[in-house]
Amino acid sequence: MQLEFFKYQGTGNDFVMVDNRTKFFPKENTKLIAQLCDRRFGIGADGLILLENDTETDFKMVYYNSDGNQSSMCGNGGRCLVAFAKKLNVIQKTTTFMATDGLHHAHISDDGLVALQMIDVSDVNVNPEFVFLNTGSPHHVQLVNNLEQYNVKENGSQIRYSELYGKEGSNINFVNQIDESTFTLRTYERGVEDETLSCGTGATAVAIAMNVLGKTDSCTINLNVEGGKLIVSFVKEDSVFKKVMLKGPAKFVFNGIIEI
Repeated sequence: MQLEFFKYQGTGNDFVMVDNRTKFFPKENTKLIAQLCDRRFGIGADGLILLENDTETDFKMVYYNSDGNQSSMCGNGGRCLVAFAKKLNVIQKTTTFMATDGLHHAHISDDGLVALQMIDVSDVNVNPEFVFLNTGSPHHVQLVNNLEQYNVKENGSQIRYSELYGKEGSNINFVNQIDESTFTLRTYERGVEDETLSCGTGATAVAIAMNVLGKTDSCTINLNVEGGKLIVSFVKEDSVFKKVMLKGPAKFVFNGIIEI
């Protein structure tokens, strides 16, 4: 069987996209999904995303980590899927779609940047050395020194598999402050089990965590990730973060056909 695929990346977070509106893709085949995401034996990606029909919105997002397992929300993946939907003429500039964490709104600007509305966040757990919150996916946020030289894979893996997060684990973000409204972060992603060049839900988590910690009073925060720059904005009402927007590039890389 031949599979047509499309490759997209958002600040270096890359995805295999498949138009599954006819429901032909063997979704239960985790081995196949992992192979397609493999950078040596397949196409190569941090995850695979299926675009499917939805009865109430423009489309549905079904996301798999590179290990082949279906996963929680992926912010950069959602932004890339919006760009993919536009390429398929499913949408034009504005859209609503369903994902594993519910309804999302998104908009594509004339310069190609995709702004994606994330879920509201009210539960932010502040600990002496880290902050934990869920922005569609679970995130551990920790300020560190010497971020450029920091061993993200080793330290991230230790925390991800620690008793803190049990069997489910968490994504782990290490952060350094640049100025009042700018932060640099590096992320260890569960499911990929390595550092990725960018993580959209991670950038969202860092922006909110830094505001909660009082590191910034800004409601528009610049995030430097290994693969580029993201912007997170929100409206804070009491202790609830609403209208949370994740904005950044989402670019088509190539498409092709692979035997499966």
